[in-house]
Amino acid sequence: MMTEGGQEHGLLRVAAEEYGDAYREHLLEQYKLFVESADRVSERRTSANNYLLTVNAFLVTLYGLAASWGDNRAWVFVVPVAGVLVCVTWLVLIRSYRNLNTAKFKVVHELEEHLPAALFDREWDHAQRGEGKAYKPLTHIEPYIPLVFAALYLTLAVYALAAAPSASSISPSHGTAITTPDTVNARNIEQTKGVEP
Repeated sequence: MMTEGGQEHGLLRVAAEEYGDAYREHLLEQYKLFVESADRVSERRTSANNYLLTVNAFLVTLYGLAASWGDNRAWVFVVPVAGVLVCVTWLVLIRSYRNLNTAKFKVVHELEEHLPAALFDREWDHAQRGEGKAYKPLTHIEPYIPLVFAALYLTLAVYALAAAPSASSISPSHGTAITTPDTVNARNIEQTKGVEP
């Protein structure tokens, strides 16, 4: 981190000799608090994913209802557009949480360099740093969920567009009758034919 004077500060701001006897104890307490904060970020990310998954399930259900409403065709276009926007928001949140978690665990690894055991760093080594076949980080998998929903919404929008009736396909019996003076006279003649003098 850079200060106003342009000097870079490391993780540990004060040497153990300057801090006093409680240095190790306080360092361990800070480590525990920071690991807990990283866990809370993961919990918030899980809650956000569950919420957005529920929103997408609602939108898909709403599309099914809108498709059965008959002449009200606007909803079959509004719902997919709203769904795509929700998916874009979801992807941005996933990236944001991933970057925050990455930064937090980098600090955890730095803290472990000053502790007797580097548990998280060792676990990450056994997981092949998320690049092997043994373990795939959740942040590498979860973006596929909003992408699948986005593809579904685009498919529904294309289907609704293809199924929408064009102006030329509307039969005259369902269209609006055009009234002219000739048609009015013809109607009057037909009506007077049925009236006896």
